[in-house]
Amino acid sequence: MSIISVSDNQVEGRDRYYETYPDIDHKFLDVLQDYTAGNPMQEDILWTDLTLEEIANLLSEKHNIHVSVTVIRKLLDKHDYVRRKAQKKQTMKTVKDKDAQFENISRFKTEYQNTGNPIISIDTKKKEFIGNYYRPGHLYTHHEIHTYDHDFNSFADGVVIPHGIYDIKKNSGYINIGISKDTSEFVCDSIRNWWYNEGQYNYPHATSILALCDSGGSNSSRHYVFKEALAKLVKEIGIEKLIIPHTIRSIIP
Repeated sequence: MSIISVSDNQVEGRDRYYETYPDIDHKFLDVLQDYTAGNPMQEDILWTDLTLEEIANLLSEKHNIHVSVTVIRKLLDKHDYVRRKAQKKQTMKTVKDKDAQFENISRFKTEYQNTGNPIISIDTKKKEFIGNYYRPGHLYTHHEIHTYDHDFNSFADGVVIPHGIYDIKKNSGYINIGISKDTSEFVCDSIRNWWYNEGQYNYPHATSILALCDSGGSNSSRHYVFKEALAKLVKEIGIEKLIIPHTIRSIIP
């Protein structure tokens, strides 16, 4: 019995693409040359807006090289073109004592983890206009559902402002819906609703609340109205203090 050994370079008698087209690397880069952009400050950062199919078609039209998109994918990988999407990671400005702020937050969170006091994260969510607008998702219906073809605000019946409170220890969320303005009073009303409906039952012996927020907009650390509303809230719900480590050190009645 004869044994025939098939190497990695041949499968079912078909040559690999670089054997059929020995100059494919040069031709491949030539095709990409007019469709490649980059970062002028970093020469090693390059990208192309061509799809796999478009690169294969250009190779065929320009250099008479006929390969599949699988080969194109291998060539991109060989020449360090990796499929990525833009990342929001470049800082637009340097904030003084930024590291110290996060270290302060981390210290507070560690202290609160071993107590009977809650840690909440608060944030106002995107406003939603109420009306016959398109919403993503599917429904089982007897008839087609038609909505406006444009989301013009002037056609809205009203607006709702969701405010979220995330209980980090319980891993649970609580949403309040406002129908007027995103104000400091609204934020404090939202915390108040959470406390009376969930917080006081989940943390019956709480003496303090650690609240994490972005210190912007309605919960800005520079707003006297926010500080005053927080002080009233703490006094009303009967806890010793509410701490916001990256805005206000603490609010004590």
